[in-house]
Amino acid sequence: MPDTFECEIIQEKQSDLTVSDADSDVIFDSERKELSLTEYAELKALTLKSAQDFLTLYQAIPDQNKSCLPGRKTFYGQVPRTAREMYEHTKNVNEYYFGEIGVPADNEGTILECRKRGFAALENQADFLKRAVCPGSYDEEWSLRKVLRRFVWHDRIHAKAMYRMAVKTFGDKSVPNVFRFAM
Repeated sequence: MPDTFECEIIQEKQSDLTVSDADSDVIFDSERKELSLTEYAELKALTLKSAQDFLTLYQAIPDQNKSCLPGRKTFYGQVPRTAREMYEHTKNVNEYYFGEIGVPADNEGTILECRKRGFAALENQADFLKRAVCPGSYDEEWSLRKVLRRFVWHDRIHAKAMYRMAVKTFGDKSVPNVFRFAM
């Protein structure tokens, strides 16, 4: 791994969303392209690993209903404070994200179980790798590539919040740092 990184802006988008509260409504030009089966398999594996790691972190929290965090509100309502609230919020985008590209899905079971079922429903659709960009809710464009990115992004931001909350609430060694967050 390199010691330093250089950031390069590859695309810009104006948005009314507060990026500190949620991902923007951007669809990157690269997310408009079809996926090869190999690339899809790699991104799917990463997305499922992310769900498994999130579940592992959640299950390691000593008391999933306890939190030392104060309440905070954003444009979509109260920010999840407890591990259970963070877990339910993160798991419950499954139906929404898959639905944005026309795939019937649900939020039943664990985050890993419902995500696997979503992928199975996707893969049962003809030419699922060749699907075009879909117009979704709130005038946002979606593609399979974007869904895969958003799952991983959403898992990570809430996993980091859950990990930080757990360390503050239960102590430094209370939960495993499954995502290897630098603190």
